[in-house]
Amino acid sequence: MKTSYIPEAPQRADIDGQAGPVLLEFGTNGCPHCMAAQAPLQQAFAGSEGVTHYKVEDGPGRPLGRSFRVKLWPTFIFLLDGEEKARVVRPLRADDLSVGFAQIDP
Repeated sequence: MKTSYIPEAPQRADIDGQAGPVLLEFGTNGCPHCMAAQAPLQQAFAGSEGVTHYKVEDGPGRPLGRSFRVKLWPTFIFLLDGEEKARVVRPLRADDLSVGFAQIDP
């Protein structure tokens, strides 16, 4: 599990072509909603070490977030073999995120 949002985002084509389970997390390091979601994410992520996690810094002019139509932070997009299976926006509990993990990491 990643701990900081990084400004260097992967290309959309790389995400779409990636095999296996992927979690895309969009937000910013100073976002209070993003910080509040980290403890639930850590709980939900336990046991899902096979999931590739991208913690992408988002904002105006950031093409990856726009391509996924991200409107609020944090937004968690759960993909399996490049296909979106679940999306969770501003989770408050680990259970909110566990539903997404169940869709990609049985």
